[in-house]
Amino acid sequence: MSFTVVSVDNLPEAEMIQDNEEQPGVQLTEPTRDGYEVETFRIHMVTWNVATADPPDNVTPLLHLNSSKSPDLYVIGLQEVYSGPLRFLSDALYDDTWSHRFLSTLAPRNYIKLSAIRMQGLLLLVFSKLEHVPFIRNIQTAFTRTGVFRYWGNKGGVSLRLSLYGHTLCFLNCHLAAHMSYVTERVEEFEYIMDTQLFDSKEALRIADHRLVFWFGDLNFRIQDHNIHFVHSCINNQTYNLLWSKDQLNMMKKKEQMLQEFEEGPLNFPPTYKFDVNSNHYDTSTKKRKPAWTDRILWRLQPKARLPGELHENMIAPDMKRGRQLGQDKEYTLKIRQDLYTSSEEYSISDHKPVIGVFTLELKKMFATPLVHLQAEGEWRADSDATILYRPLESFPSSTWDWIGLYKVGFSSVSDYITFVWVKDDEVAFNEEVIQVYVGKEEIPVQGGECLLCYYSSVLQCIIGISDSFKVKSKEDLLPEMIDGLDRILESEDSQLWYDVDVSLFEPGSPESQGF
Repeated sequence: MSFTVVSVDNLPEAEMIQDNEEQPGVQLTEPTRDGYEVETFRIHMVTWNVATADPPDNVTPLLHLNSSKSPDLYVIGLQEVYSGPLRFLSDALYDDTWSHRFLSTLAPRNYIKLSAIRMQGLLLLVFSKLEHVPFIRNIQTAFTRTGVFRYWGNKGGVSLRLSLYGHTLCFLNCHLAAHMSYVTERVEEFEYIMDTQLFDSKEALRIADHRLVFWFGDLNFRIQDHNIHFVHSCINNQTYNLLWSKDQLNMMKKKEQMLQEFEEGPLNFPPTYKFDVNSNHYDTSTKKRKPAWTDRILWRLQPKARLPGELHENMIAPDMKRGRQLGQDKEYTLKIRQDLYTSSEEYSISDHKPVIGVFTLELKKMFATPLVHLQAEGEWRADSDATILYRPLESFPSSTWDWIGLYKVGFSSVSDYITFVWVKDDEVAFNEEVIQVYVGKEEIPVQGGECLLCYYSSVLQCIIGISDSFKVKSKEDLLPEMIDGLDRILESEDSQLWYDVDVSLFEPGSPESQGF
């Protein structure tokens, strides 16, 4: 099912937090000026050029896992993930070491990996709390190479787009051209990526068509003009603002229209490049590279745009304009606030420091019902066949490639199923409301455990329905039942044997009773 996003008038500019402390907790729902409630969603973003290093053992500080406010989405963009031939081949077959580290950390906290995309050293991962998964739809990915002659993928961009409760979001992770003098090339690469990446979606064909775009990564913009001694002095005195005017990205934003549409929080943290590996000291090599904010997180909330065929704004009567604005605000409210923008000096495995951005989205859900309701029918056990019941709650583009997966509670990703069945192949009964799907006992795990079912739509490329959790009885669970059943059988046979004996034979005085 596709949703067309109706454009709204310009929303207030995002509130900027002027320090690196997160804002106090936000209410789960807040009334708008017209009395309608919006809900808040928290996004934790990370960008990090890892310089081919393996992941650290502990990513808790990076993900702020000890925070009292847990994010709804984690978005992690990495650059220069090691992609040597043997490692890249193994990563194609299995999760790479970085993905595995984040999966193993977040899955026990009830997050699942929605999707990921990798292009050589560029890696983009998106995780969601399980409760939101059926409402995150139309997930697609794209990539663009901007390396040598635009054929090599060591530089470029990877993106992931989705619909969050009907609002279109796109995350673009880039690694742009290096070196001080290549500032124009960096802008050209970014514009090329924005222009050429296309999605098979009626909601948003291009990156710029999305309601909200996040652009982040190792953008490689440097600090121009100032000498290295002045830069170090500003860093030591924490007078970072004295460097902002000569930051190449800030300078280019004054010239380039596309860059002007993107917002960024204040750079109130030390430049994130270049460090000596395994230290917090800036480059002490013979090159002594000048520190710079190469690693950035920006965002763009789509400005007002008229729908095709809409009258020119000046031709619309004021009363009609106000009425239309009220209706659109009620249905399509989307605002963004940045709560945190900082770097982390706790990690020194790379010559870059990771950058963290935490955002709060305020939005009105366009829908709050999953596309499919499904449940496990009756008792599930390892020694018998089972049945799944599902019911479409809304129309959606079903396919013969749709499937229902059986997952352990705490699963880490869509592919982390125990087993699955093709919906169309295994249907055994159908009526207007409820559809039954057969599962053979050989597909049911013998180890049992707490499980749930997920319906995966191949067209929408996402999970569109999740069952409540239920217990699958293992063979060990069934052993007491089997023993109890065997006891009952033996008791029944003993009783029957007793009743089959002629009791008159044991009456007093009978010849047969003399031996008793």
